Amino acid sequence: MGFSVKGKTVLVTGAAMGMGRLFAEKAVKDGADYVIVWDINAAELEKTAAALEEAGGKVHAQVVDVADLDQIEKAAQEVNEQYGAPHVLINNAGVVRGKHFWDHDNIRDTKFTIDINVLAPMYITRAFINGMLEREDESRIINLASAAGTVANPKMSVYAGSKWAALGWSDSVRLELEQEGHKHVKVTTVCPSYIDTGMFEGAKGPLLAPILKPQEVVDKSWEGMKNGTPLIFLPKTVLLSKGLKGVLPTKAWDFLAGRVLGVYHSMEEFKGRESKESAE
Repeated sequence: MGFSVKGKTVLVTGAAMGMGRLFAEKAVKDGADYVIVWDINAAELEKTAAALEEAGGKVHAQVVDVADLDQIEKAAQEVNEQYGAPHVLINNAGVVRGKHFWDHDNIRDTKFTIDINVLAPMYITRAFINGMLEREDESRIINLASAAGTVANPKMSVYAGSKWAALGWSDSVRLELEQEGHKHVKVTTVCPSYIDTGMFEGAKGPLLAPILKPQEVVDKSWEGMKNGTPLIFLPKTVLLSKGLKGVLPTKAWDFLAGRVLGVYHSMEEFKGRESKESAE
């Protein structure tokens, strides 16, 4: 019998809009006992919480800047004291800066991206994982990485670097849990290509990897989480690119990715959403 969210506690970061809100809606629909939603955008978070409650969910909304460790620890302590560790943790919050590396500001762009895309999921998972390990109930962790964590790409060097780190960390935690016999806690790492949210406005989907709809990514991530699927690549052609990059000489891969598949030109018209109040 597969994992059921019914009667469980679910925590979603970056939950005020986009995929985070869709994950929270999914939790309510599947009968979660409590849905805890985190976001820095207080106004949008309030709207999302109200909509979730109207749909029948019990919601605990916390305004949290996940780039700030102190705020993470304070919010996590409140959750642990009131609900215990969540049964499902969804590290969804993320940001992107689409520009050449030399145009990145060290603080506003590079540090900000690493804080949210890399350190935040580590800190948040660390705040709850011991509680997950101590109880016998099954628990799940979804970490949103990216297809950018599998191949290099111009004009997203820091973002790609952050997602390579997220992918490596997340799947390593999965292996640690398996090796130590903690079979009741499973990690699913999701690596989607570009998603049709404001975050990637202007980006072009490469050949064989069209822009994904947010609901599709959420649905497949959710099912993968319940089934304990370790890695999810969306679309599946991301795996093909990953495999080809591994076997082709660098110049051959660069030609294929740049001139044939269009990967290396996919960010040329990127506009994005340069806001601290946004998430995947």
